[in-house]
Formats: sequence, structure tokens, C-alpha cells
Amino acid sequence: MRGVTFIHLRTHTAYSLSEGALQVKKLAGLARDAGMPAVAITDTGNLFGALEFSDAMADKGIQPIIGCTLRVDLTEAKEGVAKPQTGLRRMPSLAFLAKDEEGYGNLMKLSSRAYLDSPDNAEQHVTWDYLADHSAGLICMTGGPAGPVNEALVAGQGPLARDLIERLKSVFGDRLYIELQRHGMEAERIAEAGLIELAYDLEVPLVATNECYFAKPDDYAAHDALICIAEGEVLITEDRRRLTPEHCFKSQAEMAALFADLPEAVENTVEIAMRCAYRVRSRKPILPRFGEGDEAEELRRQAHEGLAQRIDSRGMVEGFSREDYVKRLDFELDVITKMQFPGYFLIVSDFIKYAKSKSIPVGPGRGSGAGSMVAYVLTITDLDPFRFNL
Repeated sequence: MRGVTFIHLRTHTAYSLSEGALQVKKLAGLARDAGMPAVAITDTGNLFGALEFSDAMADKGIQPIIGCTLRVDLTEAKEGVAKPQTGLRRMPSLAFLAKDEEGYGNLMKLSSRAYLDSPDNAEQHVTWDYLADHSAGLICMTGGPAGPVNEALVAGQGPLARDLIERLKSVFGDRLYIELQRHGMEAERIAEAGLIELAYDLEVPLVATNECYFAKPDDYAAHDALICIAEGEVLITEDRRRLTPEHCFKSQAEMAALFADLPEAVENTVEIAMRCAYRVRSRKPILPRFGEGDEAEELRRQAHEGLAQRIDSRGMVEGFSREDYVKRLDFELDVITKMQFPGYFLIVSDFIKYAKSKSIPVGPGRGSGAGSMVAYVLTITDLDPFRFNL
């Protein structure tokens, strides 16, 4: 990355729901125009945009870095700090980037666990223990103003901030970076000196980031309205979440000037980008397999058994023989096999049978599917196509 001075590592696309205002294709264009050979995505709490982002960046010749911002319950690291007993428990967030395939796998596990296992009285988050067990292949950044270290310093709890860094370093080692942001916010100003001191004392590298929620400063007003809509507030409310016009996609020169007193923090963005070498790739759908044998043979077996049961229970349409039913069924099975859809029909049949066994309403079918003999004998539909000339 010769000649590159800064890489954006904290961008929020529209997949940061009701928060980010950057379309993925727009972000790819911004990175290309800024001459950045790489850029990272760190959407809030999810990886919804990972594949689209990876493809869009690759199309522009840009290295995609997949990341995520996750809330973490660091209660164990904050021993002695009481949990709130009522209301929604708000937790600090950390930013993670996938170095490799193992890291991406762990990032998927972390983001999924945050949605699946968080209690009703807390935001989506992961526990400290689960994070520690799934930290391999991940780079951790301390999260900026919403991070636990910044929050501790703003609250005047320097020893707690040190303890948190030591705890994170014990898990991530040289994959931990203390994050500095300069959007002009008071919380950033209060915490900065303490962050720099901790970085030097504990030998943890600094990294300069700029959280991008929109493309340019002129987009701030519209984005502020988006934040109000998301949180049920109005623009004139004093005590509400606010960003700044500086939360935009800045150029390399702007970031180098902003952190001219800490050039190593800017240089470390390039170092981090060089440490990350994984791209999410498109692949064919992974469908469940039915049994050990060939799916086409399994579909044919179930279809002929189903035909016999349908004829026994419902009979045949007048004017059609069993041979007519078998001939129609085999014709459809040949087409389905040629199109490589046996697995699809087996899957649909499986969940339709389950729904009916649990008295879950099932529709009659739509389009050409309603006229399928295979769908009829597998009980996907209840329409005999011969009866209705389908």
C-alpha cells in the first residue's frame, strides 16, 4: 500500500439499521475516489451487508475488510460496578475486524449470539466469556466514545479504564488497538489524554478512526433527522443522541491533518488493513440433504409412495387411469431432476408436512406449483391437477 496514509476502518452502511446512511455502492465509490486500496465495514450489531460490501469493493478493485460493532457485557471486567435493576441495560461497544476466515467465522458466531441470547431487559450483546472464547482471528478496537474505556475515563475512573485495557489485552494480545476519534465531541476530548497515556504505559498501539455514517458534511441534517426517527425524538429535543457533521467520509489528507500530532495512529490504519486478508465470497445455497443416497432417487421414491396413498385415499379422476398418473408423475420428476431441484421439493415437502402435523395453516399453492403432480403427491398441495385440467 505504497503512498497510502490512511484507511477508513469504521464505516456504517445503511445496514446499520436506522443509523447508517451510506449505501454500499456509494461507499465503494467514495473509497475509490479517495484513493484508498482498502476500507472496512463495521455496521452496528450485524453482518447483513458483508457479502454485498465484499462484492462491491472487489468490483472497484478495493480490499474489503469485514467488521462489526458489538455491545459487550463487561460486567466481570467492571467488578464492583452495580448493574441497573430496571429499564433497558445499555452496554458499551467494541469494534471487531476479521483478519482471516477463522475471524469471520467467530464474528458470525458473536453477532448471532448477540441476537439469540440477549435477555429482554438488555440490548443485543455478547458476554465477556463468550467473546473471550471466540476472539481468534479478530482485531479489536476499543470502540471510541461508546466504548468501555472511553466511558470509564469520562466518568473519572482511570483505574477501571486501565483494568479494561489489561483485560482486553489478555485476550487479544497484539490484535488490540486503542481507538482515537476526533469528531469534535466533548466525550472524545475528555478521554483522549487518558487513552494516549494508557496506550504508552501498556504498550497498546493507537489507531485513528473516523466513524462514517454519511458521505459528506452536508448530509448531517438529514442524518440527524434519521436518528430522531429511529429514537422517537424531535430535532429540538436537547437531551438526545447527536452526531456531528464530522461523522462523514473524510479523505486521507483530512485525516492526516486531523491527527498530525499522532502520525503513528494514522499509519496504524494501514497496518491493520494489511493484517486483514479475508473476502466473503458468493456461493451456491447450502441445502439440507435427505438421507445418504441420491436426492433424485429419494424424491422419486417419496413421490411414488405418495401417489399410491393419494389414489387409495382420494381415488382417481374419471377418465384417467393409474398409468396416466404415473406417466405424468414421471415426466415431472424427470424435469425436476434435469433442473437439479429434487432437494428443493424435498425441503418444501418436509416443512409443509410439519406445518400440517402441527395444525399450522398452509396455503393451497400458487402459480404453476398448484398444477404440479409432484407437489400433489408430496402433499405440498391438495389439488389433483387432472381434476382441474392443470
